[in-house]
Amino acid sequence: MTDGILLHIEGGLARVTFDRPASLNAMDFPMARRWREVAHEVTTDASVGAIILDANGPAFCAGGDVVAMSTTGAAGSDVTETAHAIHDGIRTFAEAPLPMVAAVQGAVAGGGLGLMLTADYIVASENARFVSRYANIGLTPDLGVSTLLPAAIGQRRALQLLLQDRMLTAEEALDWGLVAEVVASGDLASRVDEIARFWLDGASAAFGQATRLVRVGAGRTFAENLDDEAATIGAAFETPEAKARVSAFAAASAKGRRP
Repeated sequence: MTDGILLHIEGGLARVTFDRPASLNAMDFPMARRWREVAHEVTTDASVGAIILDANGPAFCAGGDVVAMSTTGAAGSDVTETAHAIHDGIRTFAEAPLPMVAAVQGAVAGGGLGLMLTADYIVASENARFVSRYANIGLTPDLGVSTLLPAAIGQRRALQLLLQDRMLTAEEALDWGLVAEVVASGDLASRVDEIARFWLDGASAAFGQATRLVRVGAGRTFAENLDDEAATIGAAFETPEAKARVSAFAAASAKGRRP
């Protein structure tokens, strides 16, 4: 029983896959709990150096499973509790020193936007579509959308999505800065694998700390961020990997300066 999310860890790469394709990977209550569990499992596994977030089926994620909410007798308190569980997973992933790339196809709606924006780098298939639709059913943003969406595309554009029934194409999402790349549908998986492999083959710990500094820094003072940067680069400098890479760089630079 996967409760809608598959997890596979191998060779330093964690692949987190939404797996409710018949429901367009909309999150129901069990899937929400599974998301939180997977986030904590992945981010506490010392073998993991990079994460891929992807989805089975025609859509990445249609947000919360509104059908499940309306047919299970759930109360507002149940919805709030479930949102807290998903939020815990989002925060755990976003603040961890692990780079994450998302592979996005088909519909990304409502809370699916927040789940997508948990990733540090987003590659979209040419058939991807992005829409809010919260207000269409009388609900309000959750899953980090009110914070992560304006951080990605700016407050005014975020409000355009939230206040109008507007759907972005993949190319529009690229133009807005919502995604980093758009590729042909058949190339999505290979491109995302290539990006994750680049991180793992390079200084993966440094990539991870870069994502953490940017993510965590948004909620702190400038002085706190400068102190964190200073401590983090000092700690990185002491690692064997950094020592080897810095020495190689210095040697190459010195050689290049010779007449």
